[in-house]
Amino acid sequence: MGSILNRLESEQTTKLLREYSISAIIGSLVVAIYNIVDSIYIGHGPNLGDHAIGGLGIVFPIMTFFTALGAFVGTGAATRFAIYMGEGCKDKMDRALGNALVLIILLTGFFVLLTYIFIDPLLHIIGATQDTYHFAREFLIYYLPCCIFLNLGFVLSSVMRASGYPQKAMYIMLLGVILNIILAPIFIFIFEWGMRGAAIATSIAAFISFVIFMIHFLERNNTLTLHKHKLNLDKKIVWAIMSIGVSPFLMQVAASIVVFFINNRLSTYGDSIAIEAYAIANRLNLIIVLIIVGLTQGMQPIVGYNYGAKKIERVISTVNQAIKAGVGIGFLGLIGGLFFSDIAVRPFNPTSALASKASGVLKIITIVLPLSGLQMVISNFFQSIGMPTKAIMLSLTRQFLFLVPLLFILPLFFQLDGVWISIPLADVASTILAVIIYIGQIHKLKEKYIYMQ
Repeated sequence: MGSILNRLESEQTTKLLREYSISAIIGSLVVAIYNIVDSIYIGHGPNLGDHAIGGLGIVFPIMTFFTALGAFVGTGAATRFAIYMGEGCKDKMDRALGNALVLIILLTGFFVLLTYIFIDPLLHIIGATQDTYHFAREFLIYYLPCCIFLNLGFVLSSVMRASGYPQKAMYIMLLGVILNIILAPIFIFIFEWGMRGAAIATSIAAFISFVIFMIHFLERNNTLTLHKHKLNLDKKIVWAIMSIGVSPFLMQVAASIVVFFINNRLSTYGDSIAIEAYAIANRLNLIIVLIIVGLTQGMQPIVGYNYGAKKIERVISTVNQAIKAGVGIGFLGLIGGLFFSDIAVRPFNPTSALASKASGVLKIITIVLPLSGLQMVISNFFQSIGMPTKAIMLSLTRQFLFLVPLLFILPLFFQLDGVWISIPLADVASTILAVIIYIGQIHKLKEKYIYMQ
């Protein structure tokens, strides 16, 4: 454990950020790859096609909600763990892991049961049409059980990275992706299981990854070991995890709700092709977004540890490097969206009309990716230093303060185009607000550093 602490405290922040971020990016991309692999195979599957992809797009808000639960507990546990590690509190480190596992099982299990009970009205509420309802329902029924293992894997991988094993976490997550890529075509094309085949492949891959993660934490020679007596819920530890994790949770839940509003506006001012085009474009855009999410997750243990250890100059250095990287990744996504959108949508096997529409939508929503990179790093910075209120505020401004009102105002003047324009405009407004708040906080940290010196 000592060597890990020494690295976080003294090693060059650029090297640490690169090492931790690559692992976190792989872990973050797992969700996107699962979804994209499923979409591509479903687009080519027997008796499936465009409406099946639309059905997958309909359940995307539900999938996002369960991913948000994983981020709620996983990000909160990893951040608190890093801060406890910086403070040298070994008992709290162990309790953070045990409490996080119990908490994610209880939360995910409860909402899985609730979704099963209300599955039919829920699908109608989130926009399932006569063409997409059957596909959406079939996929969701078989996908829900895997949510528990996906979320357990998310929590364990987050804590594993924070405890000094970023590469090991990356390899385990990659194994899950490879298994899904192998199993999905077998179940969809050979067994002809259709939508349920895609969901079952994801479930098996998630379960195997979870088992390997658990083996790591049951070993006695690690920085952090799972103990039976540390599984009892501790109110203070649970609150410490939740107070940090609530920001990424609300951010992803808000994103899920916004997808519902976008689908609603698309069905009002457009048609099923518009909804299916957004489903494809959103999945492709998600690749870049999750790469940036991985970058911010890689930043967390470095910032959290050094903030806990009162090394403010390393905190500021790490965040500034993450901002540059986040904006750079966003620019790569922007270039890809503008110049390669036609190529990007082809693997989904769309009709010519759907391909043309999806390509156009992708160009619109990727144009502000550099700003998204900046805003996401700033929001995660506040999570990492234990300031959830500011992180929550920044997470919600884009979705509810700017985007939802624009979705209802602009279509009145520009019809369907107004829906598409709303998305980049909300990003511009929310990024300006994030930069203003970030600059103020950095000034406070610098003053604190000067005073401590």
